Amino acid sequence: MNLVDQIIKQFYFFGCQSISDLSVLTKKSVPKITEEIGKLINRKIIMEAGSAASTGGRRAMQYTLCLENLPQIVTIAIDQYFTTIAVVNFNNEFIVYPKRIPLDMYGDKKGLSIIMEAVKKVLLTLPDQQSFVVGVTMPGFVDSENGLNRSFPADSNFYSVKIYIEKSLGLPVQIANDSSAIAIAEHRFGQGRGYQDVLVVNLNWGVGLGIIIENHIYKGHAGYAGEFSHIPLANSQRLCSCGKKGCLEVEASLSFALDYVTKCLRNAEPSSLQSVFQKNGTIGLDDLVCAFEAGDQTAIKGVKTMTHMLGKGLATLIHIMNPQRIIISGNGAAFGAGLLPTIETALQEYCIPRLSRSTKVSVSDLAYVQIISTACTAVQQMNTNQFQHNKNKLQQR
Repeated sequence: MNLVDQIIKQFYFFGCQSISDLSVLTKKSVPKITEEIGKLINRKIIMEAGSAASTGGRRAMQYTLCLENLPQIVTIAIDQYFTTIAVVNFNNEFIVYPKRIPLDMYGDKKGLSIIMEAVKKVLLTLPDQQSFVVGVTMPGFVDSENGLNRSFPADSNFYSVKIYIEKSLGLPVQIANDSSAIAIAEHRFGQGRGYQDVLVVNLNWGVGLGIIIENHIYKGHAGYAGEFSHIPLANSQRLCSCGKKGCLEVEASLSFALDYVTKCLRNAEPSSLQSVFQKNGTIGLDDLVCAFEAGDQTAIKGVKTMTHMLGKGLATLIHIMNPQRIIISGNGAAFGAGLLPTIETALQEYCIPRLSRSTKVSVSDLAYVQIISTACTAVQQMNTNQFQHNKNKLQQR
């Protein structure tokens, strides 16, 4: 990674910085940083942002990014049932607000081509001369280095996802596993900021995990660390999506909570959700969240059953990792702090008190977390030499 890329990334993740701050963050000498800052000012990529607060001596000049002279970040956040597309700047401010597309990632063979058509429509609404970088996050065994998602067979477009999107858009693309990316976003912009050892649980249709150790994402030897969903803790005989029995996700995911409540509704259990269920034949996550917040007993029972098993899984993580913080993030964070009492009860039941007391568990309040995490992916892996965009080429694709 060249020094210019390093400097731009530090501004993105940490905001205004002085030359001495950047020297520490990049581990480069002050003269070298001073030289590069001068070049970036001349290129109008950064600008002065006033003096830092006084610490007793001469106040240091701080610098910040010139947002209008940097690429816009196209984010493609894919999960099992929905894909969300947005465009943000290097301050994570929306240029194009999120557009959500219902899409079964595993069931729709034309899924990626549908996503690409939606992205092209968005890009064609933006100025001709604008440059872009593209970030993609998705569940599965994502090989960021080679741009592959090894959860799919080799003949699937989702397998060689990076190559497919780059050919479709003519733009540089960076990809990452959604849970690892969410961990980076929570660590840099959310409740994990300022902590060195953080576990971020992506409570979604499955249960993902991003691991931050000593301020760095940990991916393991082959890059697949964090398969929290498949710890064999559940008593259920239901098959997991991986084909095995006993995996955590069969009792500790949003899919489980929705299935649990749906069965209660089919059995005519009294609930405010009955009217939605009778009308649509199903309920969605938004319906469950609203009912939970309103105190619906059936919704509460389903969510509590899910979070008790989740807490059992967290006890296992605490015993192994002894983290400073565990953050519940992803779509499941929509339930808010109401998740915590049952998790804390489970930790009391399954976790050694000396260890559980040293770990704080919280629920994320970072809005649009997968969008922000996808932007983080684009910026973290970007190469400034690749900034490009040609609308005429895009129109021909």
